[in-house]
Amino acid sequence: MDYIVFDLEWNQCPDGKENEKHDIPFEILEIGAIKLNSEKQEIGRFHEYIRPSVYPRLHFRTREIIHIQPELLRHADPFPAVIERFRKWCGEDARYCTWGALDLLELQRNIRHYKLPNFFPFPLRFYDIQKIFSLTYEDGKSRRALEYAVDMLNIQKDIPFHEALSDAYYTASVIRRIPDEKLLAFYSIDYFRIPRKASEEIFEVFQTYAKYVSRKFPTRPACMRDRNVTSTKCYLCGNTAAKQLPWFPTGGKNYCSLSYCPDHGFLKGKIRVKKTEDNRGYFCVKTLKLIDEERARELQERYRKKILKKQAPAD
Repeated sequence: MDYIVFDLEWNQCPDGKENEKHDIPFEILEIGAIKLNSEKQEIGRFHEYIRPSVYPRLHFRTREIIHIQPELLRHADPFPAVIERFRKWCGEDARYCTWGALDLLELQRNIRHYKLPNFFPFPLRFYDIQKIFSLTYEDGKSRRALEYAVDMLNIQKDIPFHEALSDAYYTASVIRRIPDEKLLAFYSIDYFRIPRKASEEIFEVFQTYAKYVSRKFPTRPACMRDRNVTSTKCYLCGNTAAKQLPWFPTGGKNYCSLSYCPDHGFLKGKIRVKKTEDNRGYFCVKTLKLIDEERARELQERYRKKILKKQAPAD
């Protein structure tokens, strides 16, 4: 199995957001990728420009950041031809790695726009190196620029940033500094395509928590009425954990709960209700995590304040 470390450069509508095509807000202009073997040794490179057809003129920010010569784009092949060569180059047994999750999202949007088959596996597990860098070297919550990570890890900067192949090269260099046990444990799940039915719903157990991704629902309330969404089974033993606090809103589109497993202790549940990529429905991402008694009491106090605020008489 190989690691495919890729980076994209893209353009956006030069005539303002109100004139963009909503299914493809960013049109890919360049793909750069480094292929690493299981030992993280480089075994191949891919680099191609793409002739734009959705937004032929470059946005001023695109010109400022990526410095692609217009003649390179005029003589490049269109997206369908380039992405087919990229697919073949990646191979059938690849682990996809990106700096952040946006490149993977925009690549799939471009594939959909051209009505091409999505060649990524489902569910798509990928390695967000920006997140894994934070989990390995910082607090796990911060999200740093690629150049910050390169500087922190004392990686030599001998080629410019903001070019697809260069950024893929630097991302691959960061990967080499991440221990395998960290890299392989902290993979992410892509939400561009979600389960179509209950039997396809995703349930993954990580080192310190479990994640569930639901199928599509027509409304937000419909999500929270589904038993799979609201269940709180202990992810270590599979037994149902008794609810200590029901699911309650915590602001925005999030809900929390508290449950108790006799064998493993308190479980904090969190549900994020998200719009589907096509904006035609909703789905849920639920996480369950074991917490200690102190954090359980904090959650109980948060719930108490929420209920008191809801019950307070209006002025």
